[in-house]
Amino acid sequence: MTNDTKSSDTTIFRLGGDLPVRRVGYGTMRLADGPGDPTGPEARIWTAPTDRAAALALLRTAAEAGVTLFDTADAYALGAGEELLADALEPYGDEVAVATKVGVVRPSPTEWVPLGHPAYLRQQTELSLRRLRTERIDLLYLHRVDESVPLADQVGALRRLQEEGKVRHIGLSEVTVAQLEAAEAVAPVAAVQNLYNLATRDHEAVVEHTAGRGIAFVPFFPVAMGGHAGPDGPVARVAREVGATPSQTALAWLLHRAPHLVPIPGTSSAAHLLENLGALDVTLTDEQFARLDREVTKEVTTEVTKEAAAASGS
Repeated sequence: MTNDTKSSDTTIFRLGGDLPVRRVGYGTMRLADGPGDPTGPEARIWTAPTDRAAALALLRTAAEAGVTLFDTADAYALGAGEELLADALEPYGDEVAVATKVGVVRPSPTEWVPLGHPAYLRQQTELSLRRLRTERIDLLYLHRVDESVPLADQVGALRRLQEEGKVRHIGLSEVTVAQLEAAEAVAPVAAVQNLYNLATRDHEAVVEHTAGRGIAFVPFFPVAMGGHAGPDGPVARVAREVGATPSQTALAWLLHRAPHLVPIPGTSSAAHLLENLGALDVTLTDEQFARLDREVTKEVTTEVTKEAAAASGS
């Protein structure tokens, strides 16, 4: 991807200091399986999309609309996700950046098992390079930390690939501050991809840690669902104030949270894709940002309390 983007553009973040990407990317995990297969948290992400032509068209729509960061993994549909991206994005060359992940093995449609042996990470990266039809991966994540292998060995394998010119930047996914600090002692980390949204903020400490180091924090599942997202909830109320949709407002909250946040919402709908990108044009005031923070936290706490009471028979 080219490097001529103005540094003053707040809709851009420079991964690793030298790779500019727009701050709303596209997560491709949902581009798998077919009609009748489970969706949402139960989705298997096991086979290539049934309608490959539609998936290719959606990816090209994203690129034409200005998405410059596309996120996939070798575990998505057993590599078919990477092959799909290679076909879809070939016309765009360096105009777009592709992030992929290694370090999870899929022995069955319902299993996602961390596997961080250095030899396996290197082999999977070589396979990703072939499937993506590139000589260098823009951003390579350790998909999950394998607790049975020293973290230094896992990150060290990625560092070696970087030194060989096969990886431009290294990322980590679903890590704590302690794990991130340990990894940084081995290699420079350009991005951290953790679950984070208005309603799920267990990784606030990681957000703060990355902010001080110029590391992109890439929230996956960035648009939370729940009572707070309903038509009478706090997100919808602020959305009406700013003339946006609730999804755009939830993404705008992330973009306002800190300039190094780069959410990667996923969708199989072109309309939703364009809606998500519209979040870049939504501006929240500090008061609206704080109100969303406060009111959504209150709503989520209430929902959790009710669920706990129901589970206990109270």
